[in-house]
Order: sequence, then structure tokens, then C-alpha cells
Amino acid sequence: MADAEKETPPAAGSLSAGQLQSHFKMEPKTLGAIQIVIGALILCLSASVLQIYEVHFTGDVSLLLIVVLQVTFSGSVLIHSGRRPTLFWVKFVLVLHLISAAFSTAALGLMSKHLPYRQDSYHCEHCRRLELHAVLLIDGILATLVIFLVLELLICTTAMLFGLSVLAAGGRQVEVFVTEPDSDQVEDLPSPHTEPQVEPIEGVTSEP
Repeated sequence: MADAEKETPPAAGSLSAGQLQSHFKMEPKTLGAIQIVIGALILCLSASVLQIYEVHFTGDVSLLLIVVLQVTFSGSVLIHSGRRPTLFWVKFVLVLHLISAAFSTAALGLMSKHLPYRQDSYHCEHCRRLELHAVLLIDGILATLVIFLVLELLICTTAMLFGLSVLAAGGRQVEVFVTEPDSDQVEDLPSPHTEPQVEPIEGVTSEP
């Protein structure tokens, strides 16, 4: 029976060459750095809105702090996965960006319902009406927050797609078998052709 020898598989938890190529094609360090910058900008814009005391949706803006923490953590893990790419970190990145996409979608819905800022819908007799430039400022900040949240959603989608492609590349690894002849079959092979040897017969002499 023929013996089959296959290529040595990668160590448990490590990525193959095809998986590494798919992972690095995503540029994880660059995307992670962009996520951290987006988190910092969202934090600054949220703090600016909270400084306007007449704004009536400060509760919704405060929820953006959770998004900032999630985005910053996701970006840090993505950068780390670019430095030390392993199967664990690829799966962790996939799960984290799925959660970040859910938080970003919820925050995007909250901010979109306040854009444009309609102070008449929040106005009461004890509230002071904001000036036109203040309303325009709030609209500008809200629009910028929406843009950053949409960009974060795109990054999360990209990270998840590449993460799934890395996992799929691991399932498509082809096993190469090298077949060697069996030792028993080698013994049964015919020997090389040799010339027949003539042995003399006793009692028979050759005539001169």
C-alpha cells in the first residue's frame, strides 16, 4: 500500500501565508489609527454640544461616550492584530467590529433625528430661544458627527469582510500528498535484462 505524506499544517492559532496576505491587504494598522482619530474627534464634538446648555438632547449626546470607548478599543485591537496577526486576534477583531457597528448604527439614528436642529419642537416658556448662529453651529456639529459615524460604519464593515475572508482562506487550504512506492512493490519488479549463461554438460566433449 502506498504511503501518503502531506505538507506540515501551520501551528495551532497561527495564520497561513494566504491568510496573512488577506489580513495585511486590509491595512489593519492604518484603519485602527483612523478609528482612534475618529473616536477622539467624536469626543471633542460631543463635549462641544454638551457646553450648550439650551440643547435638549444632551442625554443622547452623552451616549456617544460609549461609542467613543468602543471605537477607540476596536482601533487599538485592530492595530495590535496588524503587529501580531494570529487567528485569535482576527476573530476578536471580527467580534469587536460587529459590536462597534451596532453601537455606531444606534448613535447614527439618535443624531439623525435631531438634524436639522428644530428648537421650536423643544421650546417651552422657560427656555430661551437660541440665536441663528447657535442653531447653525449645532447643525454643523451634528452633521459632522453623522459623517464620522458613517465613516466608522464603513471601517467596521471593511474589517468584518476582511476578517471573514481570512477565516474562509483557512478553510480552503489544499493538502498536497506525495506518493512513494511501496517497498514490497519494488521487490516484485523484474530484474534488469542479463545475458544467459551456458553451463557445460557432463559427458559431452567438443570435437576438434
